[in-house]
Amino acid sequence: MKFLTEPALLIGDVLVVADLHLGIEAELSRHGINIPSQTQSVQRRIEQILDETKAKRLVILGDVKHNVPNITWNERMELPAFLAELAGKAELSIVKGNHDGDIDSLAPESVKVYGSGGFKLGDYGFVHGHAWPSVKLLDCKVLIIAHSHPSVEFFSSGVRTTEHVWLRCPVDDAVMEKHYKKKCEIKEAVVMPAFNPLSGGSAFNAEGFRPIGPLLTNSAVVWKESKVYLLDGTYLGRLEKLKSQKVQI
Repeated sequence: MKFLTEPALLIGDVLVVADLHLGIEAELSRHGINIPSQTQSVQRRIEQILDETKAKRLVILGDVKHNVPNITWNERMELPAFLAELAGKAELSIVKGNHDGDIDSLAPESVKVYGSGGFKLGDYGFVHGHAWPSVKLLDCKVLIIAHSHPSVEFFSSGVRTTEHVWLRCPVDDAVMEKHYKKKCEIKEAVVMPAFNPLSGGSAFNAEGFRPIGPLLTNSAVVWKESKVYLLDGTYLGRLEKLKSQKVQI
């Protein structure tokens, strides 16, 4: 498992990205922020990473599209070609996120679309994170999740900046086993940063932060004890240390 300089994860020959939120420009436009479609830019970035890593399989871990509950005109026009082009580069799998209710209608037949319960591949389980994983994932060693758009905030001379980050969190098997009534083998969860920078981030070290998604809100994934890494894999330390003071940069 390797963190790349982009918000992308490489597991063997499998490339994982999450939270593309294609079509978010329509929502921004409603708030007076006019930005041209970023779909082709996102596609080029993913294709470049595929070329550099020589990955044979691509997993999009939820929230391919942005607008809910409807599909916008731009999404309907752009997403089928976007998914078809990526499917021509690598075997493409999608795990549905909370923004992907009707993604099946936009995906080519060659694309494997999994429900919110996710799927497993070897010792790894893949799930978006807005719902409890399938019970079939309990015998995995590592759970890869998204949904939370993790970041941390820094202060310097009174100015606040944020950085998108990776979180490596222990898993509380007692909480998992209480929910599923079955033994849980998962030891660690990796929380992925959002691939689309326009979708923003949630500062996990901010005062009063509250997570989203059942795994984090129920402390099955013990986010308060997470190890924090920048996008390039630089280790920042444990989250509790980052929360104890305003870190200077």
